[in-house]
Amino acid sequence: MPPTIPLTCTCGQLQLEVTGQPIISAACYCNSCRAAGVKLQTLPGARPAVDAHGATRFVLYRKDRTRFHQGTEHLRAFRLTPEAKTQRVVAICCNTPVFLELSNGHWLSLYGGLWPEGTLPPLQIRTMTSDLPTGTALPKDSLNSQRHTRTFFAKLLGAWVAMGFRSPKMTCVQGELKI
Repeated sequence: MPPTIPLTCTCGQLQLEVTGQPIISAACYCNSCRAAGVKLQTLPGARPAVDAHGATRFVLYRKDRTRFHQGTEHLRAFRLTPEAKTQRVVAICCNTPVFLELSNGHWLSLYGGLWPEGTLPPLQIRTMTSDLPTGTALPKDSLNSQRHTRTFFAKLLGAWVAMGFRSPKMTCVQGELKI
């Protein structure tokens, strides 16, 4: 039986779990993730959503390996623009960023802040570093890639194949969040 990891928002009203190994554990430096992270962390009581260089820490899981058990009435979608193809979902009970979803995607990019202290899967890649200001120095403890790598896309494709090319719809989000 694959391991099941329970996760919660900061206040514990939202409870979910992930099963098995993640697709990949990443830090994204794209302009959109940095801009959204800065906005999300301004919400009352919110934890930092970006690190010192503006990275957003994500752990990518297949949608069929993510289960929400309670508290979904608190989930709201935030979009940087009305036409954005990604929604970032926040538990408004305590303003915890929960996941990023790409429209028609088969995975969820779960925010690293959901993992209890010391349990976040090790970082495998820093991606989209080309969006950082020239001369930004990053640690050398993982791959620092200017764009998404072939391996990154291969892992996503492998997960999609394993899901039978399904892209389940997320029906647990209860409305929009305006920041």
